[in-house]
Amino acid sequence: MKFIKVLLFAVSVLGVVQVHAQSSAELKRRKEKLNSELADLNREYEETRKNKKATIKQLNILKAQIALREEKITTVNSEIRQLNGQINENTNTVHTLQGQLDQLKKEYAAMVVFAYHNQSAYNKMMFVFAGKDFNQAYKRLKYLQQFGTYRERQAASIQGTQKELHVKINQLDRTKNEKSNLLEEQQKERETLGKERNTQTAVVNDLSKQEGTLKKQQRTLMAQRRQIDRQIQNAIAREVEAARRKAEAEARAEAARRAALAAEKARAENKSAAEIAEAAKPKPITRSTATEALTATPEAAKLNNDFMGNRGLLPWPVATGQIIQDFGPYVSDGIRNDNHGIDIRTSSGAAARAVFEGTVISVNDISGSYMVLLRHGSYITAYANLRSVSVSAGQKVNTRQTLGSVATDPFTGETVIHFELNKAGAIVNPKTWLASQ
Repeated sequence: MKFIKVLLFAVSVLGVVQVHAQSSAELKRRKEKLNSELADLNREYEETRKNKKATIKQLNILKAQIALREEKITTVNSEIRQLNGQINENTNTVHTLQGQLDQLKKEYAAMVVFAYHNQSAYNKMMFVFAGKDFNQAYKRLKYLQQFGTYRERQAASIQGTQKELHVKINQLDRTKNEKSNLLEEQQKERETLGKERNTQTAVVNDLSKQEGTLKKQQRTLMAQRRQIDRQIQNAIAREVEAARRKAEAEARAEAARRAALAAEKARAENKSAAEIAEAAKPKPITRSTATEALTATPEAAKLNNDFMGNRGLLPWPVATGQIIQDFGPYVSDGIRNDNHGIDIRTSSGAAARAVFEGTVISVNDISGSYMVLLRHGSYITAYANLRSVSVSAGQKVNTRQTLGSVATDPFTGETVIHFELNKAGAIVNPKTWLASQ
């Protein structure tokens, strides 16, 4: 029973350690990614500092740096909490192993005392021959043999437990050192975060002197955003209406064909003229919904289902980037707005990519930049703020196919793509559909 308990304890500890190892690996992978993104932002920020005049790009980079720095501190805190758990578990394991070792030593000491009192061959033989009969003498002989074997096993158990205890103590020391390093890293990150916030305040103060220009730029951006939203809604409305008209025309043609067959059958059955006329009347057509219209054909229905099946797995509309404005309402420089998609900052000259196969609905020019709309069954994706386009309306595209290049704002110096997702006229948060980076 003791052996079984020890085995179960060891298996449970091994399972916990394995889970922690996986979680620790994930946290370290996330921290490395954050470090890489912070390094990119630092390089970009240093380039913007060459201009003595504070810019919107500087402020946006600082905002992104602060957000990533806060996320990194959160990740480090998670690592510290995990290490605290490992330290507690390893400490409990050390105490358990120490207790087992003390018990083994105590039992072994008792065996040594017994063996000392019965160490001579004469005493052993007297013990065997003192049995009442041959059967009892045989059992005593076997007992002495088993006692010797058990003593050897106990000695081996003591050595094994001592070795395991030594390993656990070393592991505990390493974990404590790792925690100490993480605490130092956490302190440095907090100090850096404080400096970045101070720098952000200074940049904001500098930019406040340009408030009139900034407000004008912000209003222009908001106007462009509203124009994008109108273009998307108008294009979707046209697409839905065209699909609905086509579906209804096909339905009317089918209804007329069925009515003609019914009238022909009524004539063949020598029915009255009134009955024939009634049979020849086509049945009224029910107006289809937007979703029904956009998925009326088998091809569109399949594409729609395939798109739905890839929720959370769609590639990003650019190869690399960070979301700088999330989906939903927000306030920027005192101006309230509602983002119907997400804004992704990427590298200069980056290519915009289709997140799924589909058909180009339209290519629109919006205040000097382009927007491409793709249809995937009842789902429609929009890619705005493109400097150039490489597709045309009616063209079929594949997943990750290049649609054009993302434009760089000459005022802010940022390269940002605006991406939206719409389902038959209803706005959808696209972030939940994209794969995690």
